[in-house]
Amino acid sequence: MKSKAAVRRIIDALSKLYPDALCSLTYEKDYELLFAVRLSAQCTDARVNMVTPALYARFPTLESFANATYEEVGEAIHSCGFYHTKAKDLVECAKLLLEKHGGKVPDTMEELLTLPGVGRKTANLILGDIYNQPAYVCDTHCIRITGRLGLTDGSTDPLRVEKQLRAVLPPEESGSFCHRMVLHGRALCMARKPNCAACPLKPDCDYGKLQK
Repeated sequence: MKSKAAVRRIIDALSKLYPDALCSLTYEKDYELLFAVRLSAQCTDARVNMVTPALYARFPTLESFANATYEEVGEAIHSCGFYHTKAKDLVECAKLLLEKHGGKVPDTMEELLTLPGVGRKTANLILGDIYNQPAYVCDTHCIRITGRLGLTDGSTDPLRVEKQLRAVLPPEESGSFCHRMVLHGRALCMARKPNCAACPLKPDCDYGKLQK
């Protein structure tokens, strides 16, 4: 496992490289982020950001989502893929938010996980970005890069990776760190051809040290 000094160097280098550690999904209301994350499954954030303005214009409130048919919502999100399942989740999630949570997005992991289509990755993102709680969002970028760095043991199981990151990352750094993992995964540490030569994390990266 990495030393505290090495973890600190990695965090600091990422902070300098990506000073604006923000979610790439655009939203105005809390539930819009929740819905956008659901739409992003097996879909790019860029595509979701193209779809959501028209979606939220057509269904401007939770009530309008709750009263919509699956087909109506599915038509609006068709290009995001898996639109039948996603449409059902959005409609049913809207109903549950209104019926059990007073129209507000819950602020606990336990309550968030009861919502349709919400897993730990989504719940962590909501807790971090909306409620400023410690959040360990283990998406594919985070899982891949933390494994390469040696912050985790290389497991691809999101829950196992989350537990390992909780043990090494300061809670106050967790949300920003995971957003920076996404940015780093797109810019330098790609899945197929990581650009280790240009990466400032290389001195503390287990994978990078093996590259010539």
